[in-house]
Amino acid sequence: MDLFEAVAEPNRRRILDLLRERERPAGELVEALSISQPGVSKHLRLLRETGLVGVRVEGARRLYRLEPAALADLEAWLAPYRRFWGERLAALERHLETEQ
Repeated sequence: MDLFEAVAEPNRRRILDLLRERERPAGELVEALSISQPGVSKHLRLLRETGLVGVRVEGARRLYRLEPAALADLEAWLAPYRRFWGERLAALERHLETEQ
């Protein structure tokens, strides 16, 4: 699975949203998502395999967190599209200003 397949699934995006706030144990993610523990574990495994999520062991708990390097890869892929739309929107703004 690649990064784009990983973020395409809605529950995995919800996990990423929750981890954006802070690192969390799997049990907290289960409660927040209202899906089964095995389901959350499967999503976390896939997110770890793609490098989007890391895990830290603290005693008996595993704490999951976002991994910025993988997010930077997504950002790099999106950058040309942001420029494309930014240029188009700037052109539209100039056009609308000349019409007024």
